[in-house]
Amino acid sequence: MLAGIDLDLQPGERVALVGPNGAGKTSLLRLLAGAIAPAAGTIRFAGAPLTAGRFNPGIALVFQEAEDQLFCPTVAADVAFGPRAMGLAGPDLEAAVAAALDRLAIGHLAERMVHQLSGGEKRLASLAGALVMRPRLLLLDEPSASLDLRNRRRLIGHLAGLEPAMLIASHDLELVLELCPRVVLIDDGRICADGPAAAILGDASLMQAHGQEVPASLGAGRPSAGAP
Repeated sequence: MLAGIDLDLQPGERVALVGPNGAGKTSLLRLLAGAIAPAAGTIRFAGAPLTAGRFNPGIALVFQEAEDQLFCPTVAADVAFGPRAMGLAGPDLEAAVAAALDRLAIGHLAERMVHQLSGGEKRLASLAGALVMRPRLLLLDEPSASLDLRNRRRLIGHLAGLEPAMLIASHDLELVLELCPRVVLIDDGRICADGPAAAILGDASLMQAHGQEVPASLGAGRPSAGAP
């Protein structure tokens, strides 16, 4: 259960949400996406209260498991689902879908059956289905989970080039260091630390206290997004 959460994200900001299993990371993403309602307090987006259960095209959530997100027969049909539901049709819809697929370099998968995709292709197709809505806030739940090294690098490269604000829940702390200048550490439903990525992830006592390890690259002195 989440308690006492006070969190602000600025337009275009990339923030990582880290912590042990069961800490509340996924619950927080679902709250921000409007999938569940808070028991108390208010969530505001773009200056207005966020209403749970009401679709908000400005916020997109990419699930940890692509199979939970992809449900149409083909990649193009799945990516088209959101904008079609918002009233887009004809050439405008086709152009929006093509642009989202091309942005992630998966235009060649447009007519591929979803069940025939590899794990990495499914992850990118799920991301395209979010980006086609042109969200201002992108919520990603363990985006690199179960990806091999090639597809993980490919995903990181695509995420690095996106404009929306991002809140990324991840155990992949090297990905976090590459993409997110700011880290929020959450444990037992509460925010325990919020600050520069390198400062938080490099604090061995803090990380150990919350079931985490300092990323190997910090010990090796590799530059990171959170480093000064």
